Amino acid sequence: MTLTDMNILHVVGARPNFMKIAPIMAAMAQQPAIRKQILVHTGQHYDENMSRVFFEDLQLPQPDVYLGVGSGSHAQQTARVMMAFEPVLLEHNPDWVVVVGDVNSTLACALVAAKLGIRVAHVEAGLRSFDWTMPEEINRVLTDRLSDMLFTTEPSGTENLRREGIPKEKIHFVGNVMIDTLVRLLPVAKERWPHLQAALGLERYVLVTLHRPANVDDRCQLREILDGLGDIAGHIPVIFPLHPRTRERMHAWQYVSTPSGLLLLEPLGYLDFLALMQRAEMIITDSGGIQEEATYLQVPCLTVRPNTERPITLEMGTNRLVEGERGALVAAARSVLEGHGRGQAQLPVYWEGQAAPRIVSALVGGTDAPPVEAVSR
Repeated sequence: MTLTDMNILHVVGARPNFMKIAPIMAAMAQQPAIRKQILVHTGQHYDENMSRVFFEDLQLPQPDVYLGVGSGSHAQQTARVMMAFEPVLLEHNPDWVVVVGDVNSTLACALVAAKLGIRVAHVEAGLRSFDWTMPEEINRVLTDRLSDMLFTTEPSGTENLRREGIPKEKIHFVGNVMIDTLVRLLPVAKERWPHLQAALGLERYVLVTLHRPANVDDRCQLREILDGLGDIAGHIPVIFPLHPRTRERMHAWQYVSTPSGLLLLEPLGYLDFLALMQRAEMIITDSGGIQEEATYLQVPCLTVRPNTERPITLEMGTNRLVEGERGALVAAARSVLEGHGRGQAQLPVYWEGQAAPRIVSALVGGTDAPPVEAVSR
């Protein structure tokens, strides 16, 4: 049954959340059944370049509520979000709480809402790495168990949820909402390229991001990866915008001298980073979202992890898992740069930029997306 006069509360806390919430809020603004939208920013990412600039680039409204929880251990951060979020829910009493992704804010806010009897919608549900050493895996699984409506990005997500006993009527395969943002803003990002190219003085380059604890919190592992990047930079320039966590570890362990060709940058806004991704010869990352963006852009991607919760990126042929070891990283990069080029023209189903309208349609009217053939360009 279609609902009307709905009050929706959205939660963001970290960089990947912003790209997913932006198109959902825009689609909901066009829906007469939705009376009010409230945006809550937990402040999980508090760095200026990792938070504020994304609101500007993505044309997101300023948050109605800012919790300002900041950094801390997983337990500390999750607890602070829960304590700060509960009064917000009691004040606004929304019909739905929309959470996205797999960060600590996602789980914390879903748990508070569920205990207050407020329905939870989880965008990007069902993704599984099956690696319980990853905090994100714990967040994903628990958030899915708490959610009343689950929106999946790829078939594996739906299969995982059904295998875990989630009723099929709760699951909606809608596609990848982050690609909605990429499709909308790619023309704007392309306009940034001449300025970036002039500033960096580069034509061909490899783009790198690293932030996961398994890679940057282990001193020996980080050294191996940096040495591998240094070797790659001896053949092609490597651009490396540093996540605050990664920069902190490098300074703590005095990894401050870098080889020629390895260009360390401050964190970039969404548009500048998208422009660099689109022009890169190859991307090296440990980010889940960047694997997906590289797949849409058809840019070869090396994921420095033993597993991925986004197997569709491997199936499409644009992504490859690589060990965080110097020799393995260099060999994989050489293989891509010398022989593999960009991927095929086929894209995963529903990665065409219309996932947000499907989410809103399901949330308001309970309708699901009809089956489609694989989307190709």
